[in-house]
Amino acid sequence: MLLVGLTGGIASGKSLVARVLRDHGAHLIDADHIVHELLEPKQEAWQEVLDHFGRDILLPDGCIDRRKLGEIVFQDEEKRVWLNRCLHPRVYDAFHAQVSLMRNRPPNTIIVLDAALLMETGYHRRMDRTIVVYADPEQQLERLMMRNKFTKEQALARIRSQMPLAEKRAAADYVIDNTGPREQTERQAREVFARLKQEAERAS
Repeated sequence: MLLVGLTGGIASGKSLVARVLRDHGAHLIDADHIVHELLEPKQEAWQEVLDHFGRDILLPDGCIDRRKLGEIVFQDEEKRVWLNRCLHPRVYDAFHAQVSLMRNRPPNTIIVLDAALLMETGYHRRMDRTIVVYADPEQQLERLMMRNKFTKEQALARIRSQMPLAEKRAAADYVIDNTGPREQTERQAREVFARLKQEAERAS
């Protein structure tokens, strides 16, 4: 079983690569999806976040307004650090719980953890291999403003909250360059998957 960490900067194209890896046979575990589950009403993390930030972050249905929470934490580093410390250990516990359930799968199984802050948390060191999806900072900014309807200041705050992509590239086993056409990115993702499959086969 090969544990692969997939990361990159916000709006770098990580989701595109994740889909290619999944479509070619990798088992994908999405850290952001785990966070959604952790923040469902009445969950332990939901209550802790509510206690810390107050009920103003709630939507009428009791769910946390993640956009509003984001506006708070990306304007206040101390609050962002607190939120990360609250959620990240739980995310990785949930990841390992899912991995444990797959112990009976074939030994050449590839499990991919899709996590934006994989390297910021140091969790890449627990992966067998890491993939970084790269885009130019200007591309990140443009994509983020278009995708999320953020102002330039809002988008820059999110980009700057993460480790620079150049540093992530230096620490990665595989780098997928998403500065060009979509087809080029998909081709690189398929090539990386083929190499990971070979590694998993040799280790099984």
